[in-house]
Amino acid sequence: MMKSLLSADFLKIKRKGFWLLTFLGPFGVVALQVVNYGYRKDYLLQQSDNDWKYYLLNVSSFIPLALVLGIAILTSFVASVENETNAWKQLISLPVSKMRVYLSKFTVLACLLWVSSCLLMLFTLVYGIFLGLGEEIPYLDLVKFSFYPYFAALPILALQLWIATFSQNQGIPITTGILGVIFTYSAFTLPDWMIWKWPSLINHWNEPIINVLLGIGVGAILYIAGMLDFTRRDVK
Repeated sequence: MMKSLLSADFLKIKRKGFWLLTFLGPFGVVALQVVNYGYRKDYLLQQSDNDWKYYLLNVSSFIPLALVLGIAILTSFVASVENETNAWKQLISLPVSKMRVYLSKFTVLACLLWVSSCLLMLFTLVYGIFLGLGEEIPYLDLVKFSFYPYFAALPILALQLWIATFSQNQGIPITTGILGVIFTYSAFTLPDWMIWKWPSLINHWNEPIINVLLGIGVGAILYIAGMLDFTRRDVK
């Protein structure tokens, strides 16, 4: 039954622009560096002791904003697809638990963001090779910059999905998402406990892995809380 739910959810988003958004996020992040290095490559290379790592730092500075904004848009779209077609009642009327319905929605969103992170790694690598930054490619750093923000942002995904599923007015999750983007933009000034700081991989200990572990742990807690709320609530 879970496989059927996932297939149905992926079918629903097939022609709704979800995959385009999944592509545009990482493409836009790297495209900013295409412009950046296109206009002042010599200057940027003069500023760095390690061309690859400096390039990755430039790319990573835009990842948290793109990720948080993408989460807000995708979660709102997923909920609006169900609201527009009044599909929530149809789903709940099926011989399947609400927990599986909620898990299916979360899994679809997590998969889209995972694909986006994979594309980000690919685009970043291809353009870095095109720039001729050196033969010693820091693959480990490339993986970290591409996927660490994804895991650190799981609490934001869980929270946004929770808000989107109980809000009849999709302006609420969009507003929450915009506030999240603003918080993420101000990550340097935020305390370490705020979830919108975690995708930037910044913390007092200067250990990005802490943000990743917090993201996975708190993300699981928020997911469970949202799922329990969804199972107890009457779907209108």
